[in-house]
Formats: sequence, structure tokens, C-alpha cells
Amino acid sequence: MARFTENRWTSAIIPALLIHIPIGTVYCWSVFKQLIADRLHASPASVEWGFSLAIFFLGMSAAFAGPMVEKNIKKSALVSMVCFVVGFAGTGVSIALNFLPGVFICYGAIMGIGLGVGYLTPVKNLMLWFADNKGLATGIAVAGFGLAKAIASPLMEYLIGTVGLVSMFFILAAVYAVMMFVGFLLIKRPAGWVYDPATSHVSRKTILKKPVFWGIWIAFYINITCGLALISQEKDILHDVLKAFPQYANLNPAKFAAAISGIIGLVLAVDSVFNTAGRVGFSTLSDHLKRRETVYQVIFIMSIAVCLLQIFTNSIGNALLWAVLAMLFLVNAGYGGGFSTLPVLLDQHFGTKTVSTTHGLTLSAWAFAGLSGNQLASFVVAHAPDQAHRYAALIPVLTGLFVVALISISLVKYLGDRNVTKAVEDRG
Repeated sequence: MARFTENRWTSAIIPALLIHIPIGTVYCWSVFKQLIADRLHASPASVEWGFSLAIFFLGMSAAFAGPMVEKNIKKSALVSMVCFVVGFAGTGVSIALNFLPGVFICYGAIMGIGLGVGYLTPVKNLMLWFADNKGLATGIAVAGFGLAKAIASPLMEYLIGTVGLVSMFFILAAVYAVMMFVGFLLIKRPAGWVYDPATSHVSRKTILKKPVFWGIWIAFYINITCGLALISQEKDILHDVLKAFPQYANLNPAKFAAAISGIIGLVLAVDSVFNTAGRVGFSTLSDHLKRRETVYQVIFIMSIAVCLLQIFTNSIGNALLWAVLAMLFLVNAGYGGGFSTLPVLLDQHFGTKTVSTTHGLTLSAWAFAGLSGNQLASFVVAHAPDQAHRYAALIPVLTGLFVVALISISLVKYLGDRNVTKAVEDRG
């Protein structure tokens, strides 16, 4: 039993997946949001606040939960489980009572807190157990968050079709409670690690005064904002592209929707695969590079390149499906890679001892991006001068933002290199 509990896979990787796979189902929101709107006789736009609040509370709770995770990983795992399960089950109760504010409170606030604390909990633990491959370890665990949508979406669809929407929430709440409780039981720090308040505590004000922190924050925020902006419109973009295909041109809306549903579903599934591959691949790549910022530079240059491809070929207007898919898949990969590479980038600049606090503060960018990404895309599309090609108007905006992100992370790299050089000179 001692050998089992001292194994880094059973003490770090498995519990991380058991925590991240349940909370990653927040991205399954699109499966049931219209059903909630229909059941509660509410507009889809008003119901959408449930998801926006969940992401906002995820980021903000992570920003404040860092010290708790540093001090007591068992406590944070338990808090995450209770908040997530109560919020998820409470959403079902709110739907049954036809109480929309309850959805905002349970799915948005209570579950959102569980998301933030749960997302943060396994990260430093993985970095301690896999000190030689920090990027790979965090990438595998965070991949569970990205892969959750592919796992849970078909299961949710099945349960909704067989037992109904409300019962789906109750059944999955029970399943996730068991998974996260096992994760709580298994997760533990490496033998010999002791929490030291003197070295593990860091003033948030001190972090927030550092230009390097804000450079990373801005780059991370933009990557999420652009990812969410594109992801929120991808169904409509694909709809417009496929509508131009000769075999679909003369179909009425109902037949057209039925004809392309399989294609849309396949693209979304492949999106999830690229998202997950990006989380593992880019974080693993960072283990083999001198500076972790280089991975972000690769992500932003790749994203700029595929966006420029759309602009120069007018791929959406000309129905160049291959170019549109290249953009969707690679931006999704970069979106996932930005999440998994973040902890090791912060470790490089601020050290492992305080990574839970610095990671939590940086995740506040996720909170604000969750509110701004979809709204940015909706605003640009709605105010495009040429409504016939309204989705194409989004791409130059994303390109410009990715350029800003590239400049920001390049400045972080420059400051990091300069600090290293100064340290060497001081020692010499």
C-alpha cells in the first residue's frame, strides 16, 4: 500500500485527471443551453450568462485560492468537489423549479468556484512529482480538462434523450462526486515536501507590480479571448462555407441543417482532439526549450499565419473549407497549449514555491476573457459593414490581437533574458 501511495502516477496524474475531467464538462454548455432556455421560457442570450458567470468565477476564485492550494492540497481538492457537485446538482434543481436565477447562482457562481479551485489544485503537485518533465506532466493533466467535452457531450446527449434534462444533472453529479472524491483521497505531495510559510508565501501586490507578470497576463488573456471569439462563431462560419457547396445550395434550411449536422459534429470532435493535443504537445515542447516563452511565440506566430491565410485567400467567402479548417484546428491547438504551458512559464519567472499563487492570479485573465471573447465576436459580426461576409470581418481583428500578444510575450522573454544576464554578471 505504501508503494501505491508513493507512486507519482497515483498521487499526481490520476487524481489530477479525476478532478479535471469532471470540471472540464463546463465546456459542454452548448449541449443543453437551448434546452434550458426552452424549459424556462427564457431567451438564449439571457441563459448564456450561466456560462459566462461560470468562467468568470473560475478565474476569480483561482486568483484568490492560490494560497490555500499552496498550504493544503487536500482541503482545496475537497472544496473543489463540494462546490462543483453542489453547483452542478443545484443547476438541475433550478431547472426543475423553473428558476433561472438559480442557474446563474448554481452553475455560474457555486460551480464556478469549484472549477477555479479544482483547476488550480493539481498543477503544483504535478510539477513537484515530475520535476524533470514539468511541462509534460501539467500538459497531460490539463488535457483532461480539454478532453472532457469529447467524453461528456455524447454521454449528456444520451442521458437527456433517455432520462431527461433534469435527471441528467443529478446522475452526472453523482458520478462526478465519486470521481472527485477518489481524486481527493489519492492526491498528495511528494514525501519530504513540507509547506514553509516563509518561502511559499508571496505578496500579491509584489507580483502585480512586476512588468513580467502583466506581460504574461496580457498574452494569456488575448490567447483565450481570440480562441473563444473564434470558437463561439465556428458553427456559423462552417454553415456559411458549406452553404456555398453545390450539393447544398438548393436545400431548404431544415434539410440543409440535417445534411451538415454530421460534418459539424465531426469538426467539433476534431477541434477537441487538437485542443487536447495542443495542451500536451506545446507543454512538452517547452521542456526542451531554453525559454518557455518561445512556445507562446510559436503559438502566436502560427495563429497569425493561419489568420493571414484566411485574409489573403478570402477562404470564408470563397468556401475554401481546407483553409477554414486549418484555422479552426490550429487556433484550437494554440488555445489549449496556452493553458498547459502557463504554469511552467510562471515557474520559470517566479519559482515553484509560489506557483499556485502566481498561477491563480494569472488565471484571472480567463475570468475576463470569458466575458469578453464571445461578446467581441458578436459585436464585430453584428457591426460588419458587409453583412454578406460578416464572419470574415472577425479574422483581421483576431490577427491584430495575436500580434499584440506576440509583442507582449516577446517583451517578457527579453526581460527574462536580461535578468539572467544581470544575475550572471553579478555572480561574476
